[in-house]
Amino acid sequence: MGEIGGFLRVHRVGFDKRDAATRTGDYEHYFETQPDAELREQGARCMDCGVPFCHLGCPLGNLIPDWNDQVYRGRWREAIDQLHNTNNFPEFTGRICPAPCESACVLAINDDAVTIQQLELGIVEHAFRAGWIVPEPPATRSGRSVAVIGSGPAGLAAAAELNKRGHRVTVFERDEGVGGLMRFGVPDSKLEKWVIDRRARLLEAEGVVFECGVEVGRDVGAEELRGRFDALVLATGSRVGRRLEIPGSELAGVHQAMDYLYQRNRAAARAKGEEPWAGAPDPGEEISAAGRHLVVIGGGDTGMDCLSNAGREGALSATALDTYAEIPAAGRYPSTPWPLQAKRTPTTYALEEGGERRWGTQALRLEGMEDRVARVHAVGVRGTSTSDAAPVPGTEFSLPADLVLVAIGFSHLEHEGPPAELGVALDGRGNIKAGTYATSVDGVFAAGDARRGQSLIVWAIAEGRRCARVVDRWLGGEGGPLPLGAETPGVPGETGILPSA
Repeated sequence: MGEIGGFLRVHRVGFDKRDAATRTGDYEHYFETQPDAELREQGARCMDCGVPFCHLGCPLGNLIPDWNDQVYRGRWREAIDQLHNTNNFPEFTGRICPAPCESACVLAINDDAVTIQQLELGIVEHAFRAGWIVPEPPATRSGRSVAVIGSGPAGLAAAAELNKRGHRVTVFERDEGVGGLMRFGVPDSKLEKWVIDRRARLLEAEGVVFECGVEVGRDVGAEELRGRFDALVLATGSRVGRRLEIPGSELAGVHQAMDYLYQRNRAAARAKGEEPWAGAPDPGEEISAAGRHLVVIGGGDTGMDCLSNAGREGALSATALDTYAEIPAAGRYPSTPWPLQAKRTPTTYALEEGGERRWGTQALRLEGMEDRVARVHAVGVRGTSTSDAAPVPGTEFSLPADLVLVAIGFSHLEHEGPPAELGVALDGRGNIKAGTYATSVDGVFAAGDARRGQSLIVWAIAEGRRCARVVDRWLGGEGGPLPLGAETPGVPGETGILPSA
């Protein structure tokens, strides 16, 4: 694939990033792909590996070397067809997936990985510009109907695949717009919302119905939906944030990071004049970093998104406390050798914009003034992650903080609403128990974070696609009806081809 020996001639050229000092003045996308000519050069770097480990890194099983080669040869139409065979939404993953495929690239053993994510985004945007991505409604309808609860990437993927198979699909979303955390949890600087709307319009033109501002369990009963539809797919995500269990965490000014990001994304839409939806919920207390000292507890992607937003708001300072040790000179922690996905990168787009990350630190307690947080007391820790962090004596310090955002992950899905009303069984982690996507309730299925716990967008899309195959079989599609709880031969992720959780 690519040019023989091309990786020796061509060096990696990444995304074209806007100047950090400029982009913090707006909410526009902070990077674009290189021109098509450069992308063809980058495609030449793919090495024709005997075993392309990028496949192992990608939960979708994207045929990466194939479309790398097609880009190199200028076969853009073939490239988008190949890409859409395994990924319904490459314009999403091309922007916000952390690219585990690149971590697994064989070239990454001793060189810079192939810029797989950029090539993916370049392919799909080239195809949109060329007018090749158009609605493709199914030729016939099955007479069966499916309700999908949740419009995040898992729900959208399940809806897209079930619609292709001829089933009538209605997606119920409690918020005012389609996309789930992609819309409300990811800043516009990483994913502008017109990108989501563009794909949603295509799905609508293909026959998928979206009912936004409808909360299942409040506005319509889950049992009522069971009576109206032949099958239900629960794709509600994992939204219950992990609690910060340190003294002072109950003070005013301490919030879950996702509550902050939901508010700021809605504020960004208003600032752009983008208010095509009605019925946005009352946020209650405004959460803003403007004119404040922000401390984010947690150094992952969500924490970095908080730093980025805070800079755009005009925070006085923005610091993330990360329990992970500083990345070794070799570029990887011993616990995540090639081809495993790296847990942290040396820098991020948010740190380039002026935020600060303090490696190897852990918050000990929060100090308040008149019942509002005022300082964070922390300590240096020894170890590589939260699981083995040990305090280092004599490294205690404190930071001013009148806003603290907790970005330490999620515990499980919200149990009230559809899970409770339907009575689906939960696993030991508090997620829906659905080993082969079928829950304990006949005709009810689960996919995405609601089933496997907090994970990546690429996993969510893979979950939705696989769940759709199971639902289709249960409805009598290809392969015939699927008995409740049966194994699903041929579904990647449930046969040992790829891990499902």
